[in-house]
This record gives sequence, C-alpha cells and structure tokens, in this order.
Amino acid sequence: MIRPGPRNLITDVDGILVGQAEDHRIRTGTTVIYPVERSPAAAEIRGGAPGTLNIQALDPASIGNTVDAIVLSGGSMYGLDAAGAVVATLGARGRGVAFGGTTVPVVPGAILFDLMNGGDKSWGDAPPYAALGRAALAAIGPDFALGNAGAGLGARSGRVKGGVGSASTVTEDGVQIGALAAVNSFGSAVMPGSRHFWAWPHEMGEEFGGLGPPPAGWRAEPEMPLPLGSAVNPMANTTIAVVAVNAALGKGDLQRLAIMAADGLAQAIRPIHTPFDGDSVFVLATGRLPLTGPGMLARLGHLAAGTLARAVARGVFQATALGDRPAWRDLNAAGAPP
Repeated sequence: MIRPGPRNLITDVDGILVGQAEDHRIRTGTTVIYPVERSPAAAEIRGGAPGTLNIQALDPASIGNTVDAIVLSGGSMYGLDAAGAVVATLGARGRGVAFGGTTVPVVPGAILFDLMNGGDKSWGDAPPYAALGRAALAAIGPDFALGNAGAGLGARSGRVKGGVGSASTVTEDGVQIGALAAVNSFGSAVMPGSRHFWAWPHEMGEEFGGLGPPPAGWRAEPEMPLPLGSAVNPMANTTIAVVAVNAALGKGDLQRLAIMAADGLAQAIRPIHTPFDGDSVFVLATGRLPLTGPGMLARLGHLAAGTLARAVARGVFQATALGDRPAWRDLNAAGAPP
C-alpha cells in the first residue's frame, strides 16, 4: 500500500528541508532544497533550452556527486546568483568540501524564465537573486507554500498560471519519496478542452481537485495547443524539479533513478521537453534505507515518476492568477476549460 506522507511534501523524506523567498514587485522567487546531511545527487536534463549550474559535477563519471543544497530560481540566467549566495552562506558556516584550509559547498541549480510576466525587472546591475537565495536558505524548514511561491511565483504553465508543487509517497516497508517542481511549462498540465489534469491517474485523494478522468468521449487535440500570446521565445519556459528518496544509492543507481523520475514530467505535461523548455530534474538520496537490488531500484523509479507527476499537477492546482495568466481554479469556477 502506498499513500502520501503526513505533509504530502518533499519534506516527508526524513532529512530534507525546503526554504523559499519571493519578490512580489518583480514577480519572481527562489526555492532551496536542503539535505540536513550532505547527500549524493544526480541530474537528468531533457529540455532544449536548459539553464543550469554545476550539473557536470553530478555526472557518474565525475569524482564526487555529494551536494549541500539544490537551488531552483526564477530570473533566467540572473537567477543563478541565488545559488552563488547559498554557496557563500554555507561556506561561511563551514559546510562543504574541505580543501587545504578552505571549505567549498557544492550547490547545483537550475533556473526558469519569468522575465516577461509583467513584474518590474528594472534592476539595472543589481539583480535581486542573491538576496532571494540568502532569504530562502534562512527560511528552510519542513513546511512551505505551494502555488505562487518561491521559484514558482512568476511561473506560467501553458494557458494558465504555473507554480511550485510538491507531493510525497510513503510505503508500508519504509520507502519515502518526495518531489518538488517549479512548473513553468510551454505545454499544458491540463488536458485540452477539459478541466482535468494529465496526471489524474496518479492522484491520491483530492490533492488536485479529485476530478478523475476526462468525460466519456474526450479525445486529445490532433494539433499542439499553444499557450496564450504564444510568440515562440527560446528559453521562455521550463519545469525544474527535485526528487528525494531515503534509499542508499550509488552513482549509477542515482542516475538511473533520475532518468526514470524525469518521466513523471511526461505523465503530467504535454507537450514536454520542447525546444523552448529547459526541463531539468535532480535526485537526492539521503541513504537511510538500504538498496536491496535492481528490482528495488526499478520500484523506486516507478514511484518517483508518479510522485513528480502529482507534484506538477499540485503546482498548477494551487496557483493563483498573476498578470495575464488566469489560475486554473478561476477558469474552473467560471466553467471555462483552460
């Protein structure tokens, strides 16, 4: 039997904390995922326009893959400053890898594009992301907001508002899996011409409305539906995510889990991994549960993909209207499908 954890958040994985910070004037924000103990990580990049930091260090062929935090941020390339600020703060605390009298934190990150959402981006040569990174790190804890929060504050998803979503899965034999996604997708998390989420088969309870499958006779549109005001802008989208698991995984195991977990995006958003998206998924392993073999790894990957799909749907479900993007909830209440 599987079920959501007590919070239905990524922090249901023991040893994982999350902090977020936002600037509502600019319509942007940052999310920090923080393992209490330094943890091994991997990454899977599938979008055509990714914006990432320190990804190569997580490659199984690299010397090490243990990280101190993962930072997701709005701001496109400006948002990478958030990870730099987290590095500086953690280094000052003495957390990281010791090298000849100094300490270097390992903090990979990814960014999404939210520069055209109507917020005030006239920051000149002083972008806000270093301050947002420090504030998000200072706010880490087991509870955090969904929807218009953190890296998802200024996000958009297809025709509606995107946002931060999270979900967790726990099993009777002690497995804990959690996912957090900042959903800023070119494609839609909602089935065209309906109010139903692509991720509906994975829903637990009514965590994103409990609508179930689409009406009888529903058929997918043969042509790709375009978002509102769909000028095709390279790098103008992206869904970035972190999956955490309490298992002990080696480098190859982690990479396989990241590959399987990333399929959760394909189960929740269509189209996905387009030339305009920078879809990136990180995986963290806290190492508190032994891995018994490849069969267990396959099971973890299956559960991780479903958990990530649920997190995506929750991010859109919990979001509120901002700028030219209505919320899914508003369209639903008005009876108008997205």
